[in-house]
Amino acid sequence: MDAKQNRGLEAAVLAYTLWGLLTLYWRHLRDLDAIELVGWRITSASVLMAIIVTITKRWAPIVAALRDRAVASRILLASVLLTVNWATYVWAVVNDHIIETALGYFLAPLGTMALGVFAFGERLTRFKQVSIVLAVGAVVILTASYGRLPWVAVLLAVSWVWYGWTKRHVPLEAVESLTSELLVLVVPAVGLVTWGWFRDQGIPATATSSEWGFLLGTGVITAVPLLLFAYAAQRVPFTLLGPTNYLVPIINFLLGWLAFHEDLPPDRLVGFALVWAALVLVTYDALRGRAIIPGSVAVDV
Repeated sequence: MDAKQNRGLEAAVLAYTLWGLLTLYWRHLRDLDAIELVGWRITSASVLMAIIVTITKRWAPIVAALRDRAVASRILLASVLLTVNWATYVWAVVNDHIIETALGYFLAPLGTMALGVFAFGERLTRFKQVSIVLAVGAVVILTASYGRLPWVAVLLAVSWVWYGWTKRHVPLEAVESLTSELLVLVVPAVGLVTWGWFRDQGIPATATSSEWGFLLGTGVITAVPLLLFAYAAQRVPFTLLGPTNYLVPIINFLLGWLAFHEDLPPDRLVGFALVWAALVLVTYDALRGRAIIPGSVAVDV
């Protein structure tokens, strides 16, 4: 790789590592209301992204997109899906379902592939056919292991796949796109934050001084990985950038298992092994069928 791609890859690895370590950040806030936390995250991220867009003078494409009814409807849908994803993730982390979040983000690439097949009639290679069978088998085994459908994982995967598909139909760069989504969400988010001020068990009444520091930093932890990713996406080929996505669920899986000692019985481990095998096949198939082209522009969600 040339120096430009190398810097981009470093930025991508750092972005995905930070996204994975966000579990530790939200874990520190586990005693606070999860829904209110999402409101605080959206509100603080909206303020920070508005400042960034103002400094970089990038409001024009956002205003134009929001004035276009078709584009605005896609932004609204993306905003709803992002809220579902964030709320599910935060709830899962503060309620000891970290390993299940890892499963969700392991399943997401396979869900994207399934979307291509069932929604757009794309054909599957033999490797991908096997990977789909393995993924379905994994969900069946994990459902039996949990005694229920692993709904956290399914909801995270479905919302993320649908969000990614919607984002691809919004003609905005990563920073402008996220800012537009946050602008759509900021009013209800501020409403959630305000509601908390009037509750005896709301965040303002229960948060410690250290938790307040973490709350005020939620905008930064949202924006920094995104900006790093936006930098990487313009410099790293998709076939190289894609596999780095797996850093997030790998970190979450290891944190849930080793740091927070969540249950991982043998049958559950078998289910995860099937998902990992499916991802190995998909990654191998992608690398086998598509050369990494130096200087090509990566596209991701």
